[in-house]
Amino acid sequence: MYKIYTKKNGVGLSPARNILLYMRLTIIILIATFMQVSAAGYAQKVSLNEKNVLIEKVFKEIRHQTGYDFIFNANLIQQDKRINIKVSNVTLEEALNVCLEGLPLTYTIEEKTVIIKRKELRTPNFAAMNADPVVYRGRVIDESGLPVIGATVRVKGKDKGTITDGDGRFMISGVSVNEILVFSYLGYETREIPAADGLMNVILISTPGELNEVLVVAYGTVKRSGFVGSLSQIKGEQLENRQVSNISKALQGLAPGIQVASASGQPGTQATIRIRGIGSINASSAPLYVVDGAPFQGDINSINVSDIASISVLKDASSSALYGSRGANGVIIITTKTGRSSDGTRINASFSRGVSNRAVKDYKQMNTDQYFESYWLALRNKQLTNGLTDAQARTSASSRITKALGINPYGANYPEPVGLDGKIVPGAAPLWDDQWRDVLERNASRTQADLNFSGGSEKSQYFISGGYLNDKGIAIGSGFKRYNARVNLTTQAKKWLKAGLNLSASNTKQDYPQSEDSNTANIILVSRSIPSFYPVYQRNPDGSFIFDEKGNKAFDFGNYRPSSAMPRSNLAATTDLDRNEILTDNASIRTFLEASMLPGLKFKTSYSGDYKNINRNFYTNPLLGENAPIRGSVSRNNNREYSFTWNNIFTYEKTIHEDHHLNLLAGQEFYSDNVRQISGSRQGFVLPNLYEPDAAAQLNDFNGFADNYRLLSFFGRAEYDYKSKYFFSGSLRTDGSSRFSPETRWGTFWSLGGSWRASKEEFLSNSVWLNNLTFRASYGAQGNDDIGTFYAYDGLYSIYNNLGENGLVTKRLATPDLKWETNLNLNIGVDFGILKDRISGSVEYFNRASKNLLFSLPKALSTGFKSIDANIGALKNTGIEIQLNAVPVLTTDFKWTFSINATHYKNKITDLPQNNQIAGTKLLRVGGSINDFYIKEWAGVDPANGDPLWYKDNGKGEKVKTNDYTQASFYLEGTSLPDVLGGITNTFNYKQFELSAMLAYSLGGKVLDRDYASLLHNGNRTGGTWSEEMLNHWTPENPNTDVPRLTTDNLGWTQTSTRQLYSATYARLKTVTLGYNLPKKVSGRLGVQNLRVTLTGENLLTFYGHKGMDPEQTISGSTYFRYPAMRTVSAGINVTF
Repeated sequence: MYKIYTKKNGVGLSPARNILLYMRLTIIILIATFMQVSAAGYAQKVSLNEKNVLIEKVFKEIRHQTGYDFIFNANLIQQDKRINIKVSNVTLEEALNVCLEGLPLTYTIEEKTVIIKRKELRTPNFAAMNADPVVYRGRVIDESGLPVIGATVRVKGKDKGTITDGDGRFMISGVSVNEILVFSYLGYETREIPAADGLMNVILISTPGELNEVLVVAYGTVKRSGFVGSLSQIKGEQLENRQVSNISKALQGLAPGIQVASASGQPGTQATIRIRGIGSINASSAPLYVVDGAPFQGDINSINVSDIASISVLKDASSSALYGSRGANGVIIITTKTGRSSDGTRINASFSRGVSNRAVKDYKQMNTDQYFESYWLALRNKQLTNGLTDAQARTSASSRITKALGINPYGANYPEPVGLDGKIVPGAAPLWDDQWRDVLERNASRTQADLNFSGGSEKSQYFISGGYLNDKGIAIGSGFKRYNARVNLTTQAKKWLKAGLNLSASNTKQDYPQSEDSNTANIILVSRSIPSFYPVYQRNPDGSFIFDEKGNKAFDFGNYRPSSAMPRSNLAATTDLDRNEILTDNASIRTFLEASMLPGLKFKTSYSGDYKNINRNFYTNPLLGENAPIRGSVSRNNNREYSFTWNNIFTYEKTIHEDHHLNLLAGQEFYSDNVRQISGSRQGFVLPNLYEPDAAAQLNDFNGFADNYRLLSFFGRAEYDYKSKYFFSGSLRTDGSSRFSPETRWGTFWSLGGSWRASKEEFLSNSVWLNNLTFRASYGAQGNDDIGTFYAYDGLYSIYNNLGENGLVTKRLATPDLKWETNLNLNIGVDFGILKDRISGSVEYFNRASKNLLFSLPKALSTGFKSIDANIGALKNTGIEIQLNAVPVLTTDFKWTFSINATHYKNKITDLPQNNQIAGTKLLRVGGSINDFYIKEWAGVDPANGDPLWYKDNGKGEKVKTNDYTQASFYLEGTSLPDVLGGITNTFNYKQFELSAMLAYSLGGKVLDRDYASLLHNGNRTGGTWSEEMLNHWTPENPNTDVPRLTTDNLGWTQTSTRQLYSATYARLKTVTLGYNLPKKVSGRLGVQNLRVTLTGENLLTFYGHKGMDPEQTISGSTYFRYPAMRTVSAGINVTF
């Protein structure tokens, strides 16, 4: 008998101390810190990395690390037996299982002693081979002892399997004792282990995760290690807790190169997305959406975030050139979830409920006393300019103020509430203070419920889901409701034939009251534009409410209000009586057959269709509001669209002499899109509560049209790699588009790319700290045929009615030579992975040059036309993207994952048909950006008299000041493009808890806030709301200010200038989620596999400078009375059976 005695080592540093240490250290010493933390451990945890070592030495090392004694018979141990072992921070039992794997040995543990003994061998016999199947249980963990969630456990050679739960545990029944279990998971080495009695503890050894990640690309998938292009992949786990109704709003900050602007916070609205800048000036710059392998023309609102498995963003020519004429602005590939082989059906149910309010507070306004005193001063100053004496002007202002404003909120006891000194008279106080925002905006509710079933065998898999969302908006009468369902099926029908069918459908209703414009029906605008001294409900002279015949408060429509205070309108009264609905039905199908014809040769035919029917219904009631005089109105618009894609693709894969790998693809694709629209309006309802057009007497208009679009394509791709070290790729696609004339409708697009995995070279392959170093480069051409018309070459005519007779008027000249816009895209990148991807990331440079841009070429007015469309513009976007991922802390119980991305790009116009074109507040010029502001420059306030001032050129190249806005000069005043944009994500896992947070940021750039200008009038907008900033107006006692004097004259100071230009820098805490997984022992008693509760916040905090304005504006950088972003807090529960 041989016995080893030892002493136990002490306990390592606590996790809390390590966390605080990491938060204080800088990025420069991050690598050194990883080495320290990875070495930290706990008592009874084992870390080994030994090759060809005597097993007895392994026992000694385990004894040294744990303090456990070993007892074994020397005769049992082969003295020359050597093993390989590699584990990290695992339990003693898990280390012993790996150590003794494949040996005729087993062990028991008694108190502080490990007893090694001979494994009882079972003699194979017929009875054993035909023994009744039993149930096997176990746990799958990684080298660090953390559970591997979702690992596949299957019986080798059979259609039987399961997946591990949230704690890495599994249970599989119907397995005979002599069968082999196969354990696999993406990013880990597959292991085959004989089924064994008792609890099976299986350790999966990880391979470098970044390199083995499977990427969804054009017409297939590829491992990241062999990908030469530029792609960012967003996993479904990053999206599943987002409180958004539209998937486009969930992408902000998650990947470099993607600029997302949610210009409207209204539920159901879509964000604007730009990939690597702006690809066109007059045509579309929006990316192409691809869902489950086919271009998607349906409503992106129809896709439930919970159904998404991953999103791939293709950014360069090598990755997106196969989409040809529609890939110039990048491609967003959405892949929905599918079933997985398992022993039974997996049921997942989730429910969340939350509340929403404004993400940022609106502009601060004057209260009633401040408003009356300020307006008195404006009246008094006006009378001084009219020649009255100071005393006369004061008297006039005091007597006229309530008449001018149309109301006296101080009551009949104070007929002149402002005294001759310009102050509220003693004793006077407002009898009411009706904040219109409190009535027209609300704390909204959000409810979401999802249910899905998934499973299958090795041959067939299924995923079935259904969902419900009710997301009410903060503005009364606004909201979004969706019902959705999805069925994804795949089957290996024959050994040589695979088939798949994806079906999805949704029904949505968006309550969409007027917003994002200056219309008086815009609830957000109205809530800001009516001062609080104008009551929402009618008042008696003493301030008490007036009630109607039903005993309800009578709404005040403000017929007495001045024009700036929106008279004859009260949206609080009419919103519930009116209807502003957008009803949308969506249905999509994706189906395919894939046949294995010869070794390595496959043929796949796919059909995909998207149906969308949008019905817009806008109704104003005949009883109350602005349309009461015409007895209400109704307008209907129906848009029906069906598009389908049919493609046929051959793929061939061949490995030659192990070192050479070839992958070829060739295919054909046909795309068709049909749009039909019909609209009409009527007015004059005889009775209320009748909403259909037939109930209205007068027909106003009736319109309709239909359009067709076709695209025929042929494409191919060749990929080659040598020793998985040198990779080359080339693609070619030619498209024929019905948008262009037969002579120019065919365009050819291509790409070339290559990568070098330098880390596989001999001089780096033995590096203990560098596991990946890859250099990539690509160049190619992509197209853009989305130029705003289906008939880019035809001469078009408008039809007019003249006294009942039809007439044709030329609308557009024929342009038979018009062709595609083209992007030439260069991408250079480097990927790196350090310490087994504990630190990983990429750095990329891109140069995206757009040419043949669609522009209007000016023509002589004598021709009868102002311009003609032509391909004569060019611009380019150049920039740098950085992605850094890290795992700063990794122990058995605690894990901290950190990710940051940043993008910097510049936009430059390189060719124009006519230089220095003014487009609104922008100047288009060669050498400049399409986002350069070109406006008049604010010069402050004249301290002598309070006049507003602007700069102008004096003809000598010098800037001088002027108080005449019309004489002021235009100047270039910065750009709306940010200097840097990106996101920061942190995830902390501690035992059953998980805390994750994502901060999106945008640094630099300018935004022109014209909304705020309406609150900065100098007194000329009688009854219009006033910002608190106006209290700092010029007076002889306050000459040094940038707010001019008050007067009822229009000084013009709120006209567009740099006075309304603010920094666009901001950071927003887009999402925070705190989750807790119920322990398995507890959830098992409840009869569920996993139970998780969450608390999630969306848009919780916003850090910005210009208070009152939501900083997340349009990419062009101009406000327009938009619906603000909503802050949402939800609690949820997720149950898996």
